[in-house]
Amino acid sequence: MNYLVSYHSLLIKTLDRYIKKIPEDKYLIKELNEELIEFSDFGFKLSIIQELMYNKELIQPKFDLFEFVVWYTKRDIDLEEEGYEPIPEVTQYFKDLPIPKKYASAITEIYQDGGNDIYMQLLRFGEGWEDYWDIEFIDDVKQFPNLKKAVLCYAKNNIVDEMNKIGIKAEWI
Repeated sequence: MNYLVSYHSLLIKTLDRYIKKIPEDKYLIKELNEELIEFSDFGFKLSIIQELMYNKELIQPKFDLFEFVVWYTKRDIDLEEEGYEPIPEVTQYFKDLPIPKKYASAITEIYQDGGNDIYMQLLRFGEGWEDYWDIEFIDDVKQFPNLKKAVLCYAKNNIVDEMNKIGIKAEWI
């Protein structure tokens, strides 16, 4: 019982620190007054977000699942209970996140790995084998003229061959 009380106290202190530091508008999706990339494949968009938000740090804020759960006020999100499946509000955040077209040329490669930051934010207790975010088609690739390499783990079987056919060196992880 003491362990539970200690854990609960620590959790409350941690949440208090988060609450005091999270700006009220941090995770509000802001309308951008610039040209945006339109995606037809959510799995491909996630690989681009990985590159732009976590690797190159061009898109801000850097999404943090634990912080988002504390920040989100429309309902309580319990990561211990809900973290085994994609949380709808988190998934929707990334679906709605605008990607400025000016960043398209910054993408030279994508590297999918089950341990990438983006996937850890989408599924708290993910194991890396899930197929929620598979790239299903390559239509979006044409918007990234400098994309020359792709290492994939979340993609349908034909995607590697299709990318190779159009000049992107693609392989499975």
